[in-house]
Amino acid sequence: MPTTSMSPRPVKIVSDDTAPPRRKMIGRAGPWQLVRLIAETNLARLYTARPAEADEALPASYMVKMLRKEWWRDEVAVELFRREVWVGSRVSHPHVVPVLSANVRQPPFYAAMPMLEGETLRQRLDRQWQPSLSEALWLVRQMAEGLSAIDRATGMVHGDVKPDNVMVAPTGHVTLIDLGFARRPGDDHGRLADSLMGSLAYIAPEVVTSAFATGISSDQYSLGIVMYELLSGRTPFTSNDPGELIALHRGQKPPCIRSLRPDLPKPVASLVHTLLAKDPIRRSLTYRELIERLVRLEIEMFVPARST
Repeated sequence: MPTTSMSPRPVKIVSDDTAPPRRKMIGRAGPWQLVRLIAETNLARLYTARPAEADEALPASYMVKMLRKEWWRDEVAVELFRREVWVGSRVSHPHVVPVLSANVRQPPFYAAMPMLEGETLRQRLDRQWQPSLSEALWLVRQMAEGLSAIDRATGMVHGDVKPDNVMVAPTGHVTLIDLGFARRPGDDHGRLADSLMGSLAYIAPEVVTSAFATGISSDQYSLGIVMYELLSGRTPFTSNDPGELIALHRGQKPPCIRSLRPDLPKPVASLVHTLLAKDPIRRSLTYRELIERLVRLEIEMFVPARST
């Protein structure tokens, strides 16, 4: 049986050259035809799909995520999958991926979602893509709106905000994905507390100090790291040593973003560093306050440049 380490691994994209023909059904999950394997993670396989009763000539415009068989008996993996389904089925918002149907009671475990156009923010950043200032603010604001919707609908935090979990459509529309690490503030999830929630490059200091200290400000810290990266081209803290990276988040002041991007307006830099405050109380914005600040900054960035 696999170990219970939930550390993220790269998504394996399956080449179209080896994929089965589009019309050929390769399997079934409940009421869904599985048409083509499109990606794999360490926990799941992702397929294009269509309703089982649909004509095979119709495009496969849905995605089915199936927990890999080797994880069916692992309590942590199954709980993560159930968490994603529970949150995705209760949040109805344009910036959060919905779960349309699922089976989480017994194997095989699956969840059906709409097929999202575009690519992850991580894929964009890995190509050295850098958005304009107004575009970066727009992307962050959409992420904040999605996080706010999760909080309102479920009382949970996303728990793993990072570029890998942000889908960006060709139009720039943002959708938050991978909701398995969602948690209620102060909830250690039993055995899930044994697995470090989130990815270390984006994790809030209080999350690695105490599972019971997490809250919306923890997601906002991660959002601040993403914002820093969008605006400067790098994260504030980098290390190949997990222990050192945790120590940097807990005790090292992030480099001033204007030292990396001197043209950045002071109000934008101020918001970035507010989100990156070590003490959660110092970044305790409500989502309404955060979104309003982002909207104001978006509008200001469209007016002629002025002295900062």
